[in-house]
Amino acid sequence: MSLLEFEKPILELEGKIAELRNVDVDSSADLAEELQRMEKKVVKLLTQTYGKLTPAQKVQVARHQNRPHFGDYIEGMIEDFTPLAGDRNFANDEALLGGLGRFNGQSCVIIGQERGSDTESRLKHNFGMARPEGYRKAQRLMKMAEQFQIPVISLVDTAGAYPGLGAEERGQSEAIAKSIETCLNVSVPIVSVVIGEGGSGGAIAIATADRIYMLEHSIYSVISPEGCASILWRSRDYAEDAATALKITAQDIQELGLIDGIINEPIGGAHRAKEQTIQNVSDQIEKALQQLSPWDADKLKAARRKKFLSFGQAA
Repeated sequence: MSLLEFEKPILELEGKIAELRNVDVDSSADLAEELQRMEKKVVKLLTQTYGKLTPAQKVQVARHQNRPHFGDYIEGMIEDFTPLAGDRNFANDEALLGGLGRFNGQSCVIIGQERGSDTESRLKHNFGMARPEGYRKAQRLMKMAEQFQIPVISLVDTAGAYPGLGAEERGQSEAIAKSIETCLNVSVPIVSVVIGEGGSGGAIAIATADRIYMLEHSIYSVISPEGCASILWRSRDYAEDAATALKITAQDIQELGLIDGIINEPIGGAHRAKEQTIQNVSDQIEKALQQLSPWDADKLKAARRKKFLSFGQAA
């Protein structure tokens, strides 16, 4: 497990517990009792630590390499998944994946960013930063969902859209804007969950949804704390200050009224209990789809547009 500095005392204690488990604890009542005491202490420390994370620490947790990624959610909650590739124009983007599948028996289209879990897969998926063809693929899949009248599920986990020269030459900003427009116009329900990092237009391009949720320790921002610090203070050293000022945590975003709810993570973060996290997300998506079904296309689109047009308006 990757080291988070604020978790160091917990990881040290977990290391001692692992050593004790290699001993035959059944042969010593005192050793078994000590093991139980240490395990309870770990739970207590995790609860206390994760109950008061700073925004900068939440950024670290949201980016943790062991958090469940798009592929994990597909494996854990989608049956008969059939990946679909290409934008029918330029190429297939590996950063933004999607396809058809069954969610709790219901046909759906599911799209989302895949960051990769090791060096090879991260390079393959471009660290979850989609190019224009990725967003055009998302548009194609959302229109397919509309054609077959099935809901769309989107899972957001990206630092942002890829800012490279080639992406800009192929119309990155237009592709993002068109994806947002497509989200607003499709006549089927869209449920979106920020499962890790929701970065700027790269996130909102597939998160302009009827219901938007965030995992407890995920983040959602117009710019990364490092990018903000580089612009405002001319130094990435102020990233912690930027993280606080940007109001990027799920709790901040909910207070601003920009999401519909927060999905609890297991004690110690999603990276410690992937299966439970995926189940929590699945349960919330199921509730959202039940609330949105059956749907009237015109009313659905009107409510979605009203939702986003209301953002930023004075109460």
